[in-house]
Amino acid sequence: MDGQEKRENHVWNGDAPTLGVEEEYFLVHPGTRGLEPAGARVVARAAATAGEAVTGEFTQYQVEGRTVPCQGTEELREELRRVRAAAVTATRAEGLGLCASGTPVLGASRREDIGDHPRYRAGSDQYRAMLDDFAVSAFHVHVHLPERELAVLVGNHLRPWLPLLVALSANSPFHEGLDTGYASWRAVIRGRFPCLGPPPYAESLDHHERLATAMAESEAMLEPGMPFWDVRPNPRLPTLEVRSMDVLADIDDTVALTVLIRALVVTAADRVVRGDPGPRVGAELLRAAYWRAARDGWPGSGVDALSGRVLPAPEQAERLVRHVRPVLEAYGDMGEVSAFLRRLAARGTGAERQRAWARDGAGPAGVVDALVRATDCVSVP
Repeated sequence: MDGQEKRENHVWNGDAPTLGVEEEYFLVHPGTRGLEPAGARVVARAAATAGEAVTGEFTQYQVEGRTVPCQGTEELREELRRVRAAAVTATRAEGLGLCASGTPVLGASRREDIGDHPRYRAGSDQYRAMLDDFAVSAFHVHVHLPERELAVLVGNHLRPWLPLLVALSANSPFHEGLDTGYASWRAVIRGRFPCLGPPPYAESLDHHERLATAMAESEAMLEPGMPFWDVRPNPRLPTLEVRSMDVLADIDDTVALTVLIRALVVTAADRVVRGDPGPRVGAELLRAAYWRAARDGWPGSGVDALSGRVLPAPEQAERLVRHVRPVLEAYGDMGEVSAFLRRLAARGTGAERQRAWARDGAGPAGVVDALVRATDCVSVP
């Protein structure tokens, strides 16, 4: 069998599945550099030019940008710029700055500033003081995958790689003015909730739904139809959604991680249709891997959940790229991912950049200013 015949036996032979991105941003005051509860005002301003591309988030200190489905890397990059530009412009009009960081660098959040949505209010009633400082910003990747049974089994294959995605995207070393000593403090905050983090291993879609129902009945989860696990078939869209990553200030990094995740999803789907339901990685080991990734990030070492060994994050990244390389090459995305890894080797993740900005002498306030500049994709006259 020649190479062409082999390729025809793979699910990724053909057009790349579409993908989309959601980014969450903080709204910060230019004087105090603290959080500003202006989400509703910013969304209203953005609606005139961006429609529903800029929406509200869990707190009034945040807004979210949503792309339309895209296929190629350049299309995705331009769409991210369009959406982020709309959010930046509306935020500026309110006299504020838009900040892409996984946690607030300065300024405490308050539970009374939770967004005006029934689900958010229900969450406040259910989780109580656990939400007092729950202001975290993520980026989510959607990959078109309309078959929900397939999507659940693909999630089994993604579970061992989620800690590495935490390390690659780490962008929250500071929280309320303090260096936490972690690369992703957002991952630590999320880890205290029973409904967040990696999904349980699922034998089938029915098993997945029964687990979600049991979680909701225990009140550990709000709604069984809308689980907040880090991989899930989206409740409303024909996509598999990956949710473990901190929001990134650099759009090129966002694009690269998005296409890397798409390659991981497609590689997993290929294995599922060939009869492989995914590795049974234990929840305890996966929890340890999440914690180590959140603490040490890049270029630190972390737990490889597939082997149980502690390996440097760059070595784990090389293993991931080898694992998905045929798909990256088939879709023309290998160069994008290689450039991302070179950037990581040269200047680290967002966590290293934030600490470098703090060391420049301006402290946390200077970190906020640098993040606002890095998030801004609108040319200033």
